[in-house]
Amino acid sequence: MIASVSGRVAAVSPDGAVVEVGGIGLAVQCTPGTIARLQVGESARLATSLVVREDSLTLYGFADDDERQLFELLQTANGVGPRLAQAVLAIHPPREVRRAVSMADVKALTQVPGIGKKGAERLILELRDRLGTTSVDTRLDDAAAPAGLPAVTPVAPWRDQLASALVGLGWSGKEADAAIVQLAPLADEQVAATGSVEVAVLLRQALRLLGRA
Repeated sequence: MIASVSGRVAAVSPDGAVVEVGGIGLAVQCTPGTIARLQVGESARLATSLVVREDSLTLYGFADDDERQLFELLQTANGVGPRLAQAVLAIHPPREVRRAVSMADVKALTQVPGIGKKGAERLILELRDRLGTTSVDTRLDDAAAPAGLPAVTPVAPWRDQLASALVGLGWSGKEADAAIVQLAPLADEQVAATGSVEVAVLLRQALRLLGRA
């Protein structure tokens, strides 16, 4: 199993990145929140999970080991494959997934594309006793990661994170700045509601605004 990769970020795309390790470029599938923290040309560490199929080998990357472990645990539920597990983490951070399951919050789980009411109820039934509570705060605006679980990159203010992600995806600095101006009210609403900014949500909105959703 490939538990993590560390190296220079060679490229980023809307659904993943290429990390150079020992002269080899590894394609890693990532959530928008993780992609938002990657910068082309900079070094990064990703916790990873290798999914082996008869016709493919797919490497999934995560901001930290806690997120990877939850990704793998989600797949132990009936009907949940790697793509759906990744979709869950693209919508909710690990602590919110655990909260939704432990509190039987069907509404929160059905926000994930591909999960209906019955699927959410099945997840709750099968995983409630196994998910436990998170000891790792995975918010993208944290100043630093816990010891032993290094973040993907040093976390910059949300405007810098979002600008870097958009430029890395091919938009100009001017286009990125224009999107950031439009999304500032949404960021203010997030801060007022939760005390933090979810860069993953802003990135998805920015891609919609710029026509690349």
